[in-house]
Amino acid sequence: QSAIFNFQSLLTVILLLICTCAYIRALAPNLLDKNKTGVLGIFWKCARIGERKSPYVACCCVIMAISILFGQ
Repeated sequence: QSAIFNFQSLLTVILLLICTCAYIRALAPNLLDKNKTGVLGIFWKCARIGERKSPYVACCCVIMAISILFGQ
């Protein structure tokens, strides 16, 4: 199934997107800061979520990893 129709896969993709954008912004802030609006602004927004909600995102990643490893 694709990630759009499977809820757990969709959550995994969203969490990976948030974590990846936050990591890229930590390494090269200018890369994401120049695209704050438009379609590419989604990546900037994901980076902001990853930075501001870092403990919650980390907990969600751990819970998702446990769910994927032991839940299936």
